[in-house]
Amino acid sequence: MSNAVAPFLSEAGRLCNSGEARVLVMAGNVHDLFVNAEGVYQTLPDVLVAHWQVPNRIVVTYEINGPLRIHRSSDRQLLKDAWLKWRHGLDSGDLALARLSSSGVARDQIANQANSFDDQLLAAVGRPTVALELMRQLCVCSRELLNADLVLIIEAADLIVPEAPVNGMSDADRQRLHICHDWFADPAFAAGKDVVVMLSESGHALNSRLSRLPQVMPLPIEEPNASDRLAYLKFQVRDNKSWLPDDEELDHIAAATAGLNLQSLRQLCVAAEHEGAGPNADAVVKRVEQHIQGQLGEDVVRFKRPQQQLSDVIGNKRLLSFLRDTLMPRIQGGGGGALSGCAVSGPIGAGKTFIFEALAGELGLPVLELGNIRSQWFGQTDVILERLRRILVSLGRVVIIVDEADTQFGGLDSSTHDTEKRLTGKIQGMMSDPQLLGKTFWLLMTARIHRLSPDLRRPGRVGDLIIPVLDPETEDRDAFIKWVLRDLKDDQQLVSDMRDMTADWSAAGYASLRREIAALPDASAEAIRSLVQDLLPAAIAQTRRYQTLQALVNCTRRSLLPFDDVNEDLRAEWQQELKQLEQLGEN
Repeated sequence: MSNAVAPFLSEAGRLCNSGEARVLVMAGNVHDLFVNAEGVYQTLPDVLVAHWQVPNRIVVTYEINGPLRIHRSSDRQLLKDAWLKWRHGLDSGDLALARLSSSGVARDQIANQANSFDDQLLAAVGRPTVALELMRQLCVCSRELLNADLVLIIEAADLIVPEAPVNGMSDADRQRLHICHDWFADPAFAAGKDVVVMLSESGHALNSRLSRLPQVMPLPIEEPNASDRLAYLKFQVRDNKSWLPDDEELDHIAAATAGLNLQSLRQLCVAAEHEGAGPNADAVVKRVEQHIQGQLGEDVVRFKRPQQQLSDVIGNKRLLSFLRDTLMPRIQGGGGGALSGCAVSGPIGAGKTFIFEALAGELGLPVLELGNIRSQWFGQTDVILERLRRILVSLGRVVIIVDEADTQFGGLDSSTHDTEKRLTGKIQGMMSDPQLLGKTFWLLMTARIHRLSPDLRRPGRVGDLIIPVLDPETEDRDAFIKWVLRDLKDDQQLVSDMRDMTADWSAAGYASLRREIAALPDASAEAIRSLVQDLLPAAIAQTRRYQTLQALVNCTRRSLLPFDDVNEDLRAEWQQELKQLEQLGEN
């Protein structure tokens, strides 16, 4: 981090010194690099050891495939003597004297007692159940005999006591859960001064029976912000001889690498040192995309920086005017007028995604396209959402597009599965999160706006703004026709004929026709007329009409409706037509 003492270390000290917590769950960006008091970047366990290894405090670390490491030899001897006295009534010195004065079987028994501490440490290697029980015993020993406080750091705690239903856990997992629960729930442990620090990639991945205990406190480790990335870049180039960037270039790279942790940023710096030049824009975008997809999964998110802008959008004159004059200033300005997002509705093929990616391109904002957020594995959906929020905080300003949002998010009623409820509830929480407001703009795209949860459509979330994207009419249709005709766009008779032949066509239909015309060996006016006459529309007109009506009745701005004289009578006619279509099976 950019400060000598990272904020989470200060908060950890406050929680432990006040007695508010005896178990800290550090979750989030725990596999990254952090700066120590000497200004050197290290892994989180190493930074914790260096920060907490002070007089009268013994730091012990444990990783699932390794031993319990006691980092100072003097601490190891002190802890060994206390443990031997607690178990056998004699410390190592007393046991050595007793062994000299004994013989035979008694001598062997005393030797076994003297070696029991080292034997326990050896037995814990690769055996997390043994390791947890030994650490629990060390805490009991510390309270009774040790004139020092223990700090026990458990790495990859989510792999040792993972979240899972109890009836689906293995015997070893259940035993470890039972050891930890008894250990942390012990009133004597809570009243003592020993501290257990559990490192987990996600707080939701740790067994909830532990995380719910009042003695257990979460301490999120956030992704690095722009100042953290800038400080690390300056550290990396300090001794670099082949790449010598100035402060302006470093500031630009720190801003462009929003979303990366320091480990990923290190890879960019190493490549830059090898090439002798700073990372280019394509390399940065690719690295950010790789990092985000590595965190969330390729099926969950796609990262892109759209190249199209609003000038590339055909037709949609009324909508484009609203986007430029009303929506863009509110996204750019933030502050009290900031929007958390909007819903975009309209029939399939109307061009919703293209238009709003163009909006992001016009604003120069990156886009995250969310795919399948749900996971088949128990508790994994919560883990994905936790990672998503961390990434959103670190990314800065970003547009999030959720296509087919009605299928992604369920409701909150009694018929909805618990996983669906948590997913919808947490997405709603992110939309309302003051920390994300003004930085994150949500776009929920759907052809079935009526199926989107009412909790998402309320004011304060996307209900502030529900935008319809409809099939082109009048001037907008002419714009599409001229776009399709290209070199023949000035042929007024052809334009007039196309207007008649392509009534009720969608933007997708015109885009498909443009490709068909491009494939013609002779794109003459007659050939184009013949081609259009030969095309038969798909039998989805009734469904698209239903989706169009839903977009109209759910629109939250009169100025976005395709007519200037929309009144309550017309809206009532739309509602009546919707009921008739529903009787025919549309929903």
